Parts: sequence; structure tokens; C-alpha cells
Amino acid sequence: MDPKDLPSLLSLERLRWDGTTGPFPSGKQRVPRHRAGEKFLKGPVPLTWLALAGQQPGKALHVAIVLRFLAGVAGNSTVALSGAVLATFGVDRRAGHRGLGALERAHLVTVQRHRGRQPRVTLLEAPSP
Repeated sequence: MDPKDLPSLLSLERLRWDGTTGPFPSGKQRVPRHRAGEKFLKGPVPLTWLALAGQQPGKALHVAIVLRFLAGVAGNSTVALSGAVLATFGVDRRAGHRGLGALERAHLVTVQRHRGRQPRVTLLEAPSP
């Protein structure tokens, strides 16, 4: 070993994790988690339910994700759907209304509508195939 190679062998940069190898077995990496205080989508979300929502037209999948988020926050399967929350997901009021209708026709949710108030939405189990 050449003594002039010693500084590079002792460099901490050699030990820095590059994000592609170890310390996880067989090269697997953990799924990124939310940071402390950051909002997140609570799961598990049944894949059948999510797939059916994704098959609906327009922004139905966006609305479905918003509903799952609200249900996770509330700890309840019935939530009030607000235009403000939809807007944070890039869904305007009219597109949200159409998406909610598509989810209702797919029997993924039931909706109670009252003039001048936010719709109350109840998440349902995915219908059997």
C-alpha cells in the first residue's frame, strides 16, 4: 500500500451512504415515510376500491384520495367534503362534483347532499366483482 493513498482510504466520504446499497438486505430500501408533523394518507387502502376509483372518468381518483385522506384524519368513514380540501389537490368545485358523482355511481361512496352545505360522504366497501 502506498502511503499517499492513506488520506483517501480514511476519508469519511467513502463511508457516506449513496442511497442505492445496504444497510437493507439484498439491496431493498424502505418506502419513504412522512416527516414528523407532515400530513399523510392513512392506510391500508383496499386495492380493489382504489382500482375501481381509478377506472372512473375525470378527477374521480383525485376525489377518492381526498376522501380517504379525510376519513383517516377524522377516524370515521363519513366525512364532509369541502371545496378547500379539493383545491389543495388541484380539483375545482365542478370537477369535484363530477368525480363524486362517478364514485357514487360506482357504488364506492354514498352521498347526502343539502343545498348550501358540504356533501356528507360515506366510504363503502368495494363492490364484489
